[in-house]
Formats: sequence, C-alpha cells, structure tokens
Amino acid sequence: MRNQIIDLISTAANLDKDMVSDILEIPPKSDMGDFAFPCFQLAKTLHKAPPMIAKDIAEKIGDVDILDKLEVKGAYLNFFIKKDLFVKTMVEAADVENFGASNIGADKTICIDYSSPNVAKNFHVGHLRTTIIGNSLYKIFTRLGYKVERINHLGDWGTQFGKLIVAYKAWGSKEAVEKDGVAELMRLYVKFHEEADKDDSLNDQARSWFTKMEHGDEEALDIWKWFVDISLKEYKGTYELLGMEFDHYLGESFYRDKTADVVKRLEDANLLEESQGAHIVNLEEYDMPPCLITKKDGSSIYATRDLAAIFYRKERWNFDKCLYVTGQEQKLHFAQVFKVVELLGNDWAKDSLVHIPYGLVSLEGAKLSTRSGNIIYAEDILLEAIDKVKGVIAEKNPDLENKDEVAKIVGVGAILFHDLYNQRIKDVSFKWDKVLNFDGETGPYVQYTYCRCASILRSIQYDDHASVDYNLLLDEEAIALLKEINRFPQVVMDAADKYEPSVVARFAMDVAQSFSRFYNADRVNVEDDALRNARAKLVSITKKTLKDALNLLGIQCPEQM
Repeated sequence: MRNQIIDLISTAANLDKDMVSDILEIPPKSDMGDFAFPCFQLAKTLHKAPPMIAKDIAEKIGDVDILDKLEVKGAYLNFFIKKDLFVKTMVEAADVENFGASNIGADKTICIDYSSPNVAKNFHVGHLRTTIIGNSLYKIFTRLGYKVERINHLGDWGTQFGKLIVAYKAWGSKEAVEKDGVAELMRLYVKFHEEADKDDSLNDQARSWFTKMEHGDEEALDIWKWFVDISLKEYKGTYELLGMEFDHYLGESFYRDKTADVVKRLEDANLLEESQGAHIVNLEEYDMPPCLITKKDGSSIYATRDLAAIFYRKERWNFDKCLYVTGQEQKLHFAQVFKVVELLGNDWAKDSLVHIPYGLVSLEGAKLSTRSGNIIYAEDILLEAIDKVKGVIAEKNPDLENKDEVAKIVGVGAILFHDLYNQRIKDVSFKWDKVLNFDGETGPYVQYTYCRCASILRSIQYDDHASVDYNLLLDEEAIALLKEINRFPQVVMDAADKYEPSVVARFAMDVAQSFSRFYNADRVNVEDDALRNARAKLVSITKKTLKDALNLLGIQCPEQM
C-alpha cells in the first residue's frame, strides 16, 4: 500500500521514487490520514510555496480507487486509504512466513568483525556490547538476503602477552592458571601493572618476550598458546549462554605471517616512512596522525595486523562490505587503517570498510578497566539475570513447565534488550535494578506480550486457515496495531542502513504497546465466530511479528512465562 502511494506521488509530481519514499510519513494521529507527504523540500526546486505544491500534486492524482479521500492541509498532502481495503492489504502483507525479509542482499557478502575479546582478559560487560550489536546486525543483514561471515578477531597477539608471560613467571603457577583460568590470568595482568608502575624495567622484559614470540621462540609460543586455549574455552561458554555462534575465530595471531606482505606493499607504493626508528604512513594531508606500521624493534602492531586482515578477507570472501563493531574510542584507528588501504590504490575501501562505533559501558557510572580490576564478568551478569527470573517464576507461576529454560530465555533476553533498546552510540550505565526490571520498556515485557498472544490463541483453539471478514477489523485500535506491524519491512531496512538494532527493538516495543491497547479494547474470545476469527488473526500476526523482531535482536520467545 505504501508503495502504491509512492507510485502515485512520483508519477503525479515527476519525482524520484526513492526521494518520495524518504519523505513520506505515517501521521501520528489517524485523523491526519494513513500517509502524509510534506512538500517543504520541494519548494526550492519547484519554485513554489509548499501548500501550492501539495495542491498541484493532489489535483494531478485525482480520484483513485484505493483512496477514501485526498486532503491538503497546509504543506501536507494527506492520504486516507479505504479502510476495508487498507485492512485487507495490511493483514495479507503481514500474514506471510518471511514478512520483513528481502532479497536485496542476494549474491552479496558482508563480513562482520565483532566481539573480539582480548585473550587472557575476562569477558566483561563491556565486551557484551560489541557481541550483542554484532550478532543483531548479522541477523538483520541475513534477513535481507546477504551472505554474512561472522568473524571473531580475537586479541591474541601483542605486547600484552609479553607482560603476561613476565607476570606468570614472576608471580604465577601452572596449578593456579589451570584451576582459575582467565580469572588467574587477569590477576597476573593487574599485578604486572601494579609492579611496573614501581619498576619500569618490567616493561622492557615484556617487550623482549613479545619479540621472542614474533621470532618464533618455542617457550614463548607454548605459554602464549596455553593462555589462548584457556581463554577461548571460557569465551565459548559465554557465547553458548547468549545463544550466539561465529563462523570464524581468526585472531590477530592468524595474520602475523601476513604482515610482511603489508610492509612490502607500502614500501612498493612509497608510502612507508621512517620516524624515530619506527615505520609509519604519514597521514598529515588527511588531518590524521601517522599510522604506525612497525615499532623500533621491527615488531608489528595491531594496525599492521588489521591491514593484513582486510586484504585477507577481501581475497577470501570478496566482501561488499566489511563492518567493524568496536567502541567509539577506536574511531581514529579505523579511519587511519581504512585510509592506508585506500592509499594503496583500493578505491573500494571508501564504501566497503565501515566502522560501527558504540558508546562506553560503565558500572554504576564508573568506567570499566582491566588494569584497575574494576570489572564484572558477562557470565555473572547473565547468570544473575537468570536467577532473578527463577525467583519471579517461583513466586508467580511455580507450576510452569520448563522453568529453567524459560528463566534462561527471559533472563538473557532482558540483558540483550536493555542494550539494544538504546542507540548504540550512547553510553550505557549498567545498573542491576534497571537491567533486571521486568516492567515498562523491557525485553520481558515484549516477551510477555508474545506469551499473551500465544495464550489467547491456545484458549480459543485458533484455526489459522479460518476465513477473515476484514470489515470486522475497522476500529481504531485494530487499524493502529496493523499500521505498527506493517512498518516491519521498512524497519528492517532502516536498521540495516543505519547499522542500528535499536530501530528493531523500539519497533518491537511499539507493537507490544499497541497490542495492549487493542487487547484492552477488543475482546478476542467472543461468541460470534466471524468476529473471533478476525480478531484472532490479528493476534496471530502480532505474535509472529514479535517473534521475528525479537529474533533479529538475538532474543528468543517462550510460549509461557
């Protein structure tokens, strides 16, 4: 129906359809029409006052079968669709298996680099953001037909491992590491920085051990590999709890034998310069500090490995886009790396390489830091949420089947929704009482709405194949709910265009709240078969749409809670 309105405007005003689509609005109130076309932006090009433009377009459109009326209100052209036709169109559009899906990404590949924790450091609440956002973007782009490669670019190489080896040899033991895993490695990491503040020679020892790693020293690599294996085992446990998987675990170490090729490319292109013993690419012309390629001792740095990763991914998958979901503090780093790729003659870098930043996560307002030890494990957060839900179930619905599974779905869903409901660029303050609040604009509220839909359909033994009299769904609440639901395809597109899962999360909340108004106004389990079937159809569509929307956020829906 929206596309038909776009066609009418485009033909009448000789305007580009994409431009019309960008401007076309859904009015906040039903008495303002089903669609509204503001004409302000056309004033400059058409050299007319916006109200006159609206009037001219209305006259050219004239009488149309699908319209009840066409009304000019100031600079707005308001479209009122015939209600019975509008309802029929919206129900049939939403009542399909792949509602909201598209093949716009067919034969296109997107690589998403996300999660990527630093090995031997704990997976804390800060790592949850990149993991949750990246997983949601994977699901969104997959629904649009893209082939998505999920890449976990583990931070498993660098001077920090030299620090950890020094700390392990000085203050650690094999037994303690085997027993406590990453927690012990984190203790050693914090201990190193405490001692290095008093004895700077420890930093020299750390650099020496990393240089040994770079040159293939057997002892250094054996210890390093042991740290990696222990860390990855724990990380995969957290991913399993979140219900997430990766296609590839390709950490920084994977590219260590590929950095020489990067250096050679830069040398051949005359881009590499020496600076105080190190080698850089000068980016002063682009208002950026130099991009460090190799340090004084000849060892690589993460920028070198990121460059190697880009060329490897382009060669292996020939991606259309490569997305990097990391904190906004890395904005400059990726701007530098992407510019270096471009300077090597790769014009595709301008549009294909995208940094997707997100805001910081704080713990009750205090910034998280692995060095200071101000941390909280992601797994602890998830398990605490699950335990809290178990308590609610024990109090309110002790006879619920599959209590443990429902508690996991709702508890994990609460954490995911809390993060994704916020715009990703905003800072998030992690507060237990807010995250685990099961009232208001929360994940459990949306999940409960889904369960309510499921309960209604079970209670009336709903037949999905029953005929629907669309004239029985013409009341204000039913139409308002259908309008919300029918935004879904555009919502998925907008979320992909903006790399913004919050668009989907807020859509799910809008549908849940609109359903609540419909449910309070229109009783479903009535004696009249035709009326019951019509309203039940709307409940069924709502249930399916909520499930699909939450799935795009990585959230499951229990049938009862």
